[in-house]
Amino acid sequence: MISTSPPVPAVEPATQCIGDDDGPSHTDDPVVFTDGHHFHLAASSDLETVAAVATGPLSVILQVTKRCNFDCSFCSETLQEPDPTLAALERIRDNLAGVPRVFLSGGEPLLRRDFADIVDMFAGTVIGVPTNATRGLQHAARLAGKIAFVNIGLEGPRATTNRVRGDYDKVMAGVRAFQDTGLPLSLSAVVYRSTLAALPFTYQIADVLDAGKLKLILPLKKGNALDLADHEFITVEEASATFERLAELRTVHDWRPALRLTAWTPDTEGHMIVVGPSGQTSAWPVYDAPDLLEPLGNLLDEPMAQIWARYRFKWNHYAKYLGRSIRAVTRAEQTPSAHQPLGIADHA
Repeated sequence: MISTSPPVPAVEPATQCIGDDDGPSHTDDPVVFTDGHHFHLAASSDLETVAAVATGPLSVILQVTKRCNFDCSFCSETLQEPDPTLAALERIRDNLAGVPRVFLSGGEPLLRRDFADIVDMFAGTVIGVPTNATRGLQHAARLAGKIAFVNIGLEGPRATTNRVRGDYDKVMAGVRAFQDTGLPLSLSAVVYRSTLAALPFTYQIADVLDAGKLKLILPLKKGNALDLADHEFITVEEASATFERLAELRTVHDWRPALRLTAWTPDTEGHMIVVGPSGQTSAWPVYDAPDLLEPLGNLLDEPMAQIWARYRFKWNHYAKYLGRSIRAVTRAEQTPSAHQPLGIADHA
């Protein structure tokens, strides 16, 4: 447990998939974490007010490495940095006290042999792990019961994933290892024009895996994506039409996972707070900033509350993570129950 953190309950796999995203909150907290693996604003709360008075973010992405064993065609993290030491991560953790959710990210975070030690370091926080799953066999058992969910990148069936991301069969071997240990799963897919036809299959895979959600993301022109052909980038209007079609198919086929699509608009600019391996903290993506990153400070030197004070995308941050500035449908047909409270009433 982080001794300087307010009481934020760890989310165990047995209690992760609880409640319906539209059901009653049964908590006084303005924001709760749902079975769709995302945040939900309590009915009694107002987004404008919650965002305006918040003293910190809902979620932060912490890059524990920049290394990766894939070379995804859309990857933005092509500039390498040394991995942070455990001592540096402990200092960053202390300066993140009060942030309810942390993505322990990369690169590919499971390339770190000490990744389970890093997870233990952040006990008491809602932990998400974005991964390509290829090291799932090595890490799944040590992560069981300690993280809220594993978010696996998968662009679709074998040929599509192999072309866009990496080895589909290695990904699915890791997925099975995660499932065997009871780790909750979500999927994310980067959407190209040439992958649009694969998306219904991607959603079907998400349903078969009983994923909390399928998250669709449009690529940004950075890193490897600078080499993508222009026609691979779809418009916001095309993305919205794609979302509507998938929502229709969801009804036809009774697919259960939540569905979310993030397009790059003024309302989603800068919504992510990314902490690099050196502790450098930035708003991302900021469209006119060098490398799409707007520096905010360094978490090795100061707490998140001070960095948050100078962060200029507070509304965008809360609106995105609460599903107000993106396209979103909630996870279907869950047994009504209480949402998992986050203990962040001090944000309102």
